[in-house]
Amino acid sequence: MPHWFRPHLSRLVNDYGMLAVLLLMCLYYSWATWRVRYPVGRDAARRVAEEIVDRQGEKAEVLVVAGTAKIERQFSDTLAALLGERGFRVIDIINDSPPKVAAAVRQLVEQGTHIDAVAGTKNCRRVLDRQKETLSALADTQIAVPESYQWPTFLTARNLLNVANQIVVIAVIAIGMTMVIITAGIDLSVGSLVALSAVVVAKLIVTSGAQQATNLELFWCSVAAVAMCAAVGAFSGLMITAFRIPPFIATLGMMQIASGLAFIIARGHSIYQLPNAFTWLGRGADLVVPIPVPLEIVWIAVPNAVVLMIALYVAAHFVMAKTSLGRYIYAVGGNRRAAQLSGIRTGRILLIAYVVSGAVAGLGGVIVASQLKAGAPTYGIMYELYVIAAVVVGGTSLAGGEGKIFGTLIGAFIIAVIRNGMNLTDVQPYTQKVVLGAVILGAVLLDMLKRQGWRLPTRLRLS
Repeated sequence: MPHWFRPHLSRLVNDYGMLAVLLLMCLYYSWATWRVRYPVGRDAARRVAEEIVDRQGEKAEVLVVAGTAKIERQFSDTLAALLGERGFRVIDIINDSPPKVAAAVRQLVEQGTHIDAVAGTKNCRRVLDRQKETLSALADTQIAVPESYQWPTFLTARNLLNVANQIVVIAVIAIGMTMVIITAGIDLSVGSLVALSAVVVAKLIVTSGAQQATNLELFWCSVAAVAMCAAVGAFSGLMITAFRIPPFIATLGMMQIASGLAFIIARGHSIYQLPNAFTWLGRGADLVVPIPVPLEIVWIAVPNAVVLMIALYVAAHFVMAKTSLGRYIYAVGGNRRAAQLSGIRTGRILLIAYVVSGAVAGLGGVIVASQLKAGAPTYGIMYELYVIAAVVVGGTSLAGGEGKIFGTLIGAFIIAVIRNGMNLTDVQPYTQKVVLGAVILGAVLLDMLKRQGWRLPTRLRLS
């Protein structure tokens, strides 16, 4: 490789390497989950309505048949409404089992009812085809059912939203962890802080009136839980900066303390009786965006937690890339002694990093409590490992001084895509652990090679 090309390749890999990995994994799981799919519900109704309009070309009399399941009734009601808007006359809507659907169609024919088209779901296709063959009155009648199409399960709108919704808590916590690791530190307490925050916010809401709590009270209860976790992060930062306790030991101790406090406050049980309004953050979806699917554009609702995650990453990127605080964090992680000699108050910068880590962990706990509509001291188990994995896979160096906020977001989605893709392809849970462990080791190995200028060790030294 020419020596002049090596710096450009290194910069390209540093900036876009993990994004390329994410795209390659998405392509692989799209290929691995390529399936024949059948539209259902409103989607199926739209397709069948367009088929009838194209075939009939003018007003016609249509019979709508479907099963008794909720999704089938959704199909029949939507189709009847769409046909009515186009000026078609819906003779009847029959929601029943296939044998009873066949009997109802036969009865209408025997009564002399004119039917231009019969629209039904995939489950009714065989029954309708048999009726058309046996009843001469239906010989020229259009049988309209939703046609199948090929599309990867991984790329369905529901699955992509599921991936984003599942990773949102890990990704939010990883913002603070990125800042901490860039300073060459570590925070093992974030998982326990998730549980502590969830328990505290649930306890405060119950104390404020439980089901009768107002939206303003819900807001201040959430702020109090986040502030408490920020205070825990400040205590960890104080132990590290003022008393020179190694970050691993200080945060390991706080992990145990926070977990114990969560169990004490909750008395070992989950806290329920939370109002429905509290689920707005975790389950709500107010932003609607268009998503392309085969043959059409579908508008879907993006969860509020995902919108919050994106907003936090934009803000964190601005802080780390455009402000003096971000430059100081990189300087402290790159060379703490040099940063001190440059006039940077390194202790204050470290303290801020751990406060942010505690605060976003607390916010993650509020999101979890909102999603599950409860607070429990068992939340957040193993979260610290997934968060650290997302940060490392996203390109942040464990040695400090290097890393990007959006790289962490990419790393979080890499972890989420791997887990989701393995679930879709029926990979066993214990095999998933092996794969995720290999991904983490591979990311650390790449970080080591990057810091060594992409040079492999010439020999293995054991002494």
